[in-house]
Amino acid sequence: MTDHARDLEAVREATDRLLSATGEMDDGAVGEPSRLPGWSRGHVLAHLSRNAEALVNVLQGRPMYANSEIRDADIERDAPRPLAGQLADLRVSGAAFLSAAEATTDWSSTVTMRNGVTDSASRIPFRRWIEVELHHVDLGVGYELEDLPEDFVIRENDFLAERFFGHPDVVATTAVAPDGRSWTTGGGSDGAPVTVRGTAPGILGWLCGRRDGSALTVEGGGLPALPPL
Repeated sequence: MTDHARDLEAVREATDRLLSATGEMDDGAVGEPSRLPGWSRGHVLAHLSRNAEALVNVLQGRPMYANSEIRDADIERDAPRPLAGQLADLRVSGAAFLSAAEATTDWSSTVTMRNGVTDSASRIPFRRWIEVELHHVDLGVGYELEDLPEDFVIRENDFLAERFFGHPDVVATTAVAPDGRSWTTGGGSDGAPVTVRGTAPGILGWLCGRRDGSALTVEGGGLPALPPL
């Protein structure tokens, strides 16, 4: 069962880690490429700030973004800012998200995300946690998938495996970690079932598109190509 209060505390801790790591950069580093194709570190930081604001909109019953064009334009606008501006924005927008979440009373309601996706309000804190953790990794500043909290890795693997379950382009796939924990996904495409073995962070890297899966062991066929998130 989702514990939104626990997830909000995790968001606070993850945001503090992000701010601490970002604070060690300089203006030049902010303009350098991130690990996301076509995005600088400034793009990643700007996206995180605008995402916090967008999730406030979701919690308060407004559209997450006015439209995709404005979302993208806002990120492009904010990406070139110097470090001080990025940090201030991250702090203010992150605090605004936490404040809006703390004021939320109906966590059982259904909310609408981007592109018409719906979810329970109780999962919004976890969605923000995902954004902060994975984009911290995307900055390429020494924070890796293996540094993520273990409970986050397990839950994000659960979340992504569920997302791709039954997808028409993905064969039935079971991913197995050394401790025996497993995740089943795909199954909507013809082809023999596949078993993927690797560490939980390694499996996460493949599921979320941050790694090519070359460190994973595949049984029964080739490593399935997953749709973009």
